[in-house]
Order: sequence, then C-alpha cells, then structure tokens
Amino acid sequence: MCKEFLDAVVSRRTFYDIGNQKIVSEDKIVEIVKSAVTHSPSSFNSQSSRAVVLFGKNHEHLWDLTKETLAKIVPPENFVQTASKIDSFHAGCGTVLYFEDQNIVEGLQKQFSLYKDKFPIWSEQAAGILEFVVWTALEQEGLGVSLQHYDPLIDEQVRKEWNIPLNWKLNAQMPFGNPVTPPMEKSFAPIDERVKFYK
Repeated sequence: MCKEFLDAVVSRRTFYDIGNQKIVSEDKIVEIVKSAVTHSPSSFNSQSSRAVVLFGKNHEHLWDLTKETLAKIVPPENFVQTASKIDSFHAGCGTVLYFEDQNIVEGLQKQFSLYKDKFPIWSEQAAGILEFVVWTALEQEGLGVSLQHYDPLIDEQVRKEWNIPLNWKLNAQMPFGNPVTPPMEKSFAPIDERVKFYK
C-alpha cells in the first residue's frame, strides 16, 4: 500500500493542456472531493477547508470572469499570453474552488490566544494538504489537473456568482479535464541539499 501511495505522489503532475471529455463521471469527482474534505487533516481538527466544484457552464463562466478581470489590469502587450493560459483552463470540464473558513480560524484565535499568530498559517497548511489529496486522486482517475491562484482578483465575482459565504476566503482554483498533451519535464534540486538525517 505504501508503494502505491508513493507511486501516486510521484506521478502527480501539472497539466495545462486539458480537454472537456468526460472520462470520469461528475458524481465520482464530487465523491473524491467530499472524501478529501472529510479526511484531510487540519490543526486542532479545525476542519476549516471548504470546496466548491464547478462543472460545465459554471466552470466555463469562472474562467470567462477571470479572463475579463485580467483584461482590465494586464498590459495589452502581455494579455495574449495571459488569455491563452486562461483559455487552456476554460477548455477543461471542471474546476474545484478551495476556500478556508475564516470564522473557524478567528474562533480558534480567540479560544487559544497563545497560538493566535499560528492559526492562519495552520489554516493554509490544511488547505495545501486538501489540495494535494484532491489533485493526486483526480490524476489517479486519469484526469489532467493544475493548481491556480487568481485570488484575490476574482474573489468578489466568485462570491456573487456562486453565493459564497463572506467568511469563506478563496485561496486556489483547480481546473481539470482529460489530458491533451503530456506535462512538461520536471527538474529536481539535489535531494541531499534538501533532506538531512541523523542516525
């Protein structure tokens, strides 16, 4: 089992070129996200992470809004490249939006004032764990996935369009779809410079 888990960790990659073929059912994707949200660890078992899964027209609308928002702030000479990147996400079949519930974070800060400065950091760590779990699980199902960060630029539009509670803070967007082209080659810094151990 450990080898299978590590194999999944190794094979997880960033796919930018995705399509909208439904190679995995929407119900299966929702099941994966629900399971990941339920079982991903969080400090003090705070369970602060939230997710919204967008399919079809809702998914496309998210990336239309993102493109419109960026068109207002990205210099015209750079926008062609930006638009191309957004279009690649738009071409997929869905997006998972990730949030952290600030009411929970702030409640823990009040309850455990000694760790007040740590709870926002621990909240981000919980978010990262959840995102990695979903990312790896979706890729194991044969999907191409990437993790994007267009927050806070699109926060207000997302909140209005999908009736997101004010206390949910958007922190990542994960477009997914069938892989169209392989991911780029990945390089690694020397592992002995990154891991130390003592026996």
